Amino acid sequence: MKKVLITGAKGFVGRNLTAELAKCPEEYELLLADIDTPQSELFEGLKNCDFVVHLAGVNRPKDDSEFTTGNANFTVFVLEKLEEFGNLVPVAITSSIQSDLDNAYGRSKAAAEAAVLEYGKKNNTPVYVWKLPNVFGKWCRPNYNSAVATFCYNIAHDLPIQVNAPDRVMTLIYIDDLLALLRGAIDGKITPEENGYCSCPVTYSCTLQYIPDKLYEFRESRRNLVMPPLKYGLDKALYSTFLSYYDEDAFAYELKANSDPRGIFAEIFKTESGGQWSVSTTAPGITRGNHWHHTKVEKFVVVSGEASIKFRRVDDDHVIEYKVSGEKPTVVDIPVGYTHSITNISPDKTLVTMIWANELFDPEHPDTYYLEV
Repeated sequence: MKKVLITGAKGFVGRNLTAELAKCPEEYELLLADIDTPQSELFEGLKNCDFVVHLAGVNRPKDDSEFTTGNANFTVFVLEKLEEFGNLVPVAITSSIQSDLDNAYGRSKAAAEAAVLEYGKKNNTPVYVWKLPNVFGKWCRPNYNSAVATFCYNIAHDLPIQVNAPDRVMTLIYIDDLLALLRGAIDGKITPEENGYCSCPVTYSCTLQYIPDKLYEFRESRRNLVMPPLKYGLDKALYSTFLSYYDEDAFAYELKANSDPRGIFAEIFKTESGGQWSVSTTAPGITRGNHWHHTKVEKFVVVSGEASIKFRRVDDDHVIEYKVSGEKPTVVDIPVGYTHSITNISPDKTLVTMIWANELFDPEHPDTYYLEV
């Protein structure tokens, strides 16, 4: 078991890395340190760890001098203590692309990078230094130092946003991709480049305006039920991130249900390229359907209860029947040109059916024609 010391463990990246490594208690023992950790406990961690992931740092100080104290000086302090304790273990540090800039924050991060690289060289110890672009993902604090987090929080809460320089191109790295790099370093599977730095092979680029535009689409999908495509990695990661910023009482939202004596029918979500999903309930002994389609095809999946699904070609008298049950989920394809019905054959149990259609319902052209099976 490898003992991993994480500094800045209560921060955005630290919380995510802790959760990632905690999944494998047989592989890693976690030694966590943050600003409120007693120094004696930090020292014990530095003495006994097998690997240090140094995430602690300062982003928004009251005075620029705190950049030097919290970023450069504290990094040097950690490295000197490792040397003092004779525990010359590998060290990974997450820095920033802003370390190339001539400002107080950039200079402090550059100094921290240099200290780690010198530690590795002097002690012939593996070190891992990343100049990270904008990191985004769950648990990142809004209205702090991440535009993505701020946009996610404000849009999820129907608050106004401000987009300065909307055409500015952003480079982003998703938290899961960063975690894969950190875990690769801990496991000795990362090789730094010749200059001592480690690369970020998976990043995303987009304009600043692209992010809120996409987030507004996600928010609207709860209202119009049309889910934007999540084909590209950035969109998928943004969607996962966005949902994490809803309040605990806002994770659920009601669907519009059409109700009659037969049961209810509700659309769940729609996609422009992948059709739509719906759910229906059917009372015992009731039959739904008795219609056919020219182009629309459907898939029926009974998830609770028992049903008889019948269909026949509209120009033929031959009836096909499938008896299905939620006890043994079965997909029944409904082909075009076949009139079809579904009957609840449970004596006392409501039938629950999931329905997929290959196209969105268009009330102007419903492609639905009544004909009894």
